Amino acid sequence: MAGDPVNISEFQELARQALPKMSYDYFSGGAEDEHTLRENVEAFRRITFQPRILIDVSNVDVSSSILGYNVSAPIMVAPTGLHKLAHPEGEVATARAAAACNTIMVLSFSSNCTIAEVASSCNGIRFYQLYVYQRRDVSEKLVRRAEQNGFKAIVLTADTPKLGRRERDKRNKLVVPMLKNLEGLLSVEVNSEGGSKIEALGSRNMDPSLSWKVVEAVAGRVPVLVDGGIRRGTDVFKALALGAQAVMVGRPVIYGLAAKGEYGARRVIEMLRDELELTMALNGCRCVKDITRSYVRTERDRLRSLL
Repeated sequence: MAGDPVNISEFQELARQALPKMSYDYFSGGAEDEHTLRENVEAFRRITFQPRILIDVSNVDVSSSILGYNVSAPIMVAPTGLHKLAHPEGEVATARAAAACNTIMVLSFSSNCTIAEVASSCNGIRFYQLYVYQRRDVSEKLVRRAEQNGFKAIVLTADTPKLGRRERDKRNKLVVPMLKNLEGLLSVEVNSEGGSKIEALGSRNMDPSLSWKVVEAVAGRVPVLVDGGIRRGTDVFKALALGAQAVMVGRPVIYGLAAKGEYGARRVIEMLRDELELTMALNGCRCVKDITRSYVRTERDRLRSLL
């Protein structure tokens, strides 16, 4: 592929070429038959636009605020683990990419780099992802480490009482190294197939599983962040139109990191931001707050129109 990739799919292909099969499968795979993995992407494609025209969009502002923190666009870096499987600098490179784009990175519990290493790598807004542990003392120590190192919020993963069946990892006999953030706290158990008791990326636990019902359930009382299936700026626009305050991007950032290091991770975020700006202009939206439900048409809308 000559020159820089021009979309996420091209970054993914470069990542596939650059990584050992075990590492690529870890990042790109999902649970069981991977129905949810595919559907996360396909669901966005079935949503269509209802644009407004004859609106002055000579100046489009994609900046936003997430939980009171100003960001260049409503696009965050999702908690994804083991970045050193993608690039030697690991989460440090990803953190620098997010900071350069003036957005928020959520550091995964299963990071290859310590909380302190990531915190000292650059200035930026960072959250820390945490699982629910039976040992509350472990949770407390991790939260305190994050707080002491300037992390601004905890992203609690509450939907993993057991790990899903990751068949690619079983076939590859994936072995995950000890995580630095847990040193001195507890050991990470590795099963007989070499699969670690850790998960990080969306669509990796239960298959099939997909729902936007949470947006309807919270009814604006709390902000909703969408993680999974984002491959285009058009997807970001659709998520915002359906009620999300922002999106979190995992695999695409990893693909950029694997393909071209820190520069690649930054380009992925910039690419999505630029595509979002163009999508807003073409739909007649001058700022993020202009994006409402009226700009998109879902499969449910089409079915209702037939009744």
